[in-house]
Parts: sequence; structure tokens; C-alpha cells
Amino acid sequence: VQPPEKPLQAEEWNKLREDFQVPDIFEEVMLNSMIRCNSPIDVAKSLLTDLAKRNGDIGYSVLVKYLTLCVQQGQVSEIRDVYDIMKVRFKILEGGAYNLLVKGLSNSDQWRMALTLLEEIKKIMIPSRTCYESCIKAASRHQEMKLAFALYREMLAKDVVPTLDVLQSFFDFSRGMTGAELQKELFGILLYLRENQIYPHKTFMRSIKLWFESIPGGNWRGHLTNIKDSGQCPVCKHQLEDSNLTEEEYSNLSERIIKDVIHGTDTFRKTSPKEFEAFQTFVENRLPFDIVIDGLNVSHIKSRRMQCENLFDAVNCLAKENARLLVLGRKHMLMNSSNWKREIMKEMQTKADFFFAENISEDDTFLLYATLRSGKHCRFVTRDFLRDHKACLSDSLTRHLFRKWQRGHQISKPKCFFSVFSQQPAFRYDCVVQTTGDTWHIPYKDVFEEKYSYQVPKEWLCLQQK
Repeated sequence: VQPPEKPLQAEEWNKLREDFQVPDIFEEVMLNSMIRCNSPIDVAKSLLTDLAKRNGDIGYSVLVKYLTLCVQQGQVSEIRDVYDIMKVRFKILEGGAYNLLVKGLSNSDQWRMALTLLEEIKKIMIPSRTCYESCIKAASRHQEMKLAFALYREMLAKDVVPTLDVLQSFFDFSRGMTGAELQKELFGILLYLRENQIYPHKTFMRSIKLWFESIPGGNWRGHLTNIKDSGQCPVCKHQLEDSNLTEEEYSNLSERIIKDVIHGTDTFRKTSPKEFEAFQTFVENRLPFDIVIDGLNVSHIKSRRMQCENLFDAVNCLAKENARLLVLGRKHMLMNSSNWKREIMKEMQTKADFFFAENISEDDTFLLYATLRSGKHCRFVTRDFLRDHKACLSDSLTRHLFRKWQRGHQISKPKCFFSVFSQQPAFRYDCVVQTTGDTWHIPYKDVFEEKYSYQVPKEWLCLQQK
């Protein structure tokens, strides 16, 4: 439907409605078209006036579409009018409408109304990320950084995950501002990146660098660099944190994972207690292993090859180093098929221990158990993120240790798949945001990635206080 260019009279709207195939949804389709074409607001208004005269009122979904157009064009007085109508007509609005109202108001000079609305939303639901971030950006734009940070902390407390975009905005809006409290808050964001193993992208990294260099009297200087294999920063000669856990950290982590994750609530959803007991006995009788392999995961690494060939190459390569291997397989691998050749499977079993679980079992728990029970040196091979298991760990310190252990012990998908397996962790230093007080080292990615990635960046920002 092509929207008209100017407001229409009732009979003109009627004519268009009659020509439309499904008159019942005419208004919604027409408004969608107006949103797409960014039609003048008075054209949309004339459609709503006509609808109100014909029906006596305007339905919720039509009002939300009109609101979308108003927000798109920053029509603040219209946004307020729609809100007043909706408040009277509907006791509670759904999330989409609240997002639009908060976004529309927070981008205007009446941004404080968005804060009032946010308080109302809190009485009935947890506000969305969009609502929080619209209010945070509005407060930051008006230099009300205390308020912006209070909203950010509240957001985290409610487990609403911030986007990198809003985290970057804190550094952009704080540039050149003074105050120990503000610095502490921004350092807190960098520690949030550290704890959650988040790597900022290049534009976010530049905002961080510019903020540090703009601190009045701070004398900070930032340089982009690549860290040496030894873990020394070529710029400030500082040695980065070791990627290895101490004995105490390792035993604490091991205990917590076995207690919270493996014996926690989620283990037996995809495996039976009986099968897991059999696995534990199997592992305890053969400890320790050097490398534990998620067989099914590795078998899919090169899609054009037979699955058993992919796994065979990995096992062969690792067995050359006299490593003690445990492969976690599935029972279907033992059935002779186009992907799983019996003779290849037999040969592999001479080079590694195999445990074949039921086809519906979850491998991660088996993988973690065997790796942790084997000791600090043992590494594991999978392309999975193991995200769910990090979520089962109840405190942030254990989650941090889990990620650190994972970074040093997980072999994922190296570029040259079979030449990089060695008994050393990929890095001797820990690839995560770190500070000594007068230095900060921040690993960053070239491009923006919303999703979590286990591929660690090569580039670093070194910040030094002279």
C-alpha cells in the first residue's frame, strides 16, 4: 500500500479502504507502510481521526504503530499525547510500547519524563535493556553521570546485560571530566569487561584510549601493541598475568565445578545417574589423562570429510606426543556407517581410551569431570563455549577462574588444525583486561562481535601513567 502524501478526508480514506483486499487490517497495513516511507505525521493523524470517528476508539496495535512513527520522527508532543491516551485506556502496556515511549522521550528535552516512566515500568516488570540504555544515554548526554552510573548498576543487579554501545558511551561522555568517583566508575566498567571476558572492538577501544588521555592532570598515554609470546608488553615492559592458576585456585575451582555443575541440578537432564557413575568409575581407574577430546565435536571440524577421519587425524596427531588421550564418543560411532568406519574406529582405540555415552547424553559434563580430575596439566579439545556451565557457578570469582582456566586449557579450532597441538597452553599470559594501577592492558578485536568468542585477540591497548 502506498501511503498518501497529504492528509485525507473521511470519504477519501473510505475509498482506499474499500479498494483494499482485507479491510479489517487496512489501518495496520497502511501505518506499516507510513513507517517504512517515514510519512508526514499529519497524514497518519488524519487516518487515526477517521478511524476514531468510525469506530469510536482506536485499537492498541494501531496506537503502537502510530507511536513508532512519532518516535522515528522525534515528535515529542505527539508521543506524550499517545502516552496519555494509552494510560487511560489500558492499565498495563506491553514491553514494545514501553520501549518506544522511553526511547522517544529520552531523546528529547523532556528526557526526565522517560525516567518517571522507567519507575512506573519497574512496578510491573523488569525494564528492558532498551529502556535502561535510553535513559542512561539521556542522563550522560546531559552530563548527569552519577544518575547514568546508578542506572547502569541497577541494570547489572537485575541481570540485564548492557550492550558494548552503552558501555562505550560512558567513556565518550566522560571525556575531559574530573572526579575520583567518575574515574572509579569507569575503571569498574573495565573490570566488568575483565570479569566477563569481553573484548572491546576497535572504536570502543579508541574511546577508552581518548578518555584516559583526556583525564585532567592524569598524564596517561596509550599505545597499540602486540604482546610477545613471553607475555611482556613491548611498550611498558610490564609482564602480563600468568595464564596458569595457582594450586589453591585450581583445587577451589575443581571442587566448585564438581559440586555446582557436575553434581548440580542440570547434569542428569541429558544423561542418567547410572551412566554418569559408570563414567566416573571408568575415569578414576585410568587417571590421569593429558588431553580429553570431545569426539563428536571434533569429528565435525572439516565438513567435507568423513567424521571418523577428522577424529582419526586429531587422535593420531596427539598420540604422537605420547599424550594419554581420552575420547568422549557416542554409541552410534560403533555402528558401521558411511561416517563411522569400523576399522578406523578400531585403530583409534589402540591409541586412546574411549568412553561411548548414550546418543542423547550431554558431553560437556563428562569433558569437565575427566579434565579436572586429571590435574592442572590436562587440556581439553572442543569448539563449544561451555557457557551454560559458567552460568551455574554462583559467584563472580569462581566464574573468573573458570574462564581463566578455560582460556589456558581449551584447544578450539586452531587455524592449522593439526600442527598446533602441543602440551603448552596457547598463551603463557592471560588474555583479559588487566591493571597494576599505573598501567592498564586491554585486549581488543578489530571488528564488533556481539556474541561471546573464545578466539583471543592479538592486539592490545597499553595505557601507562607517566
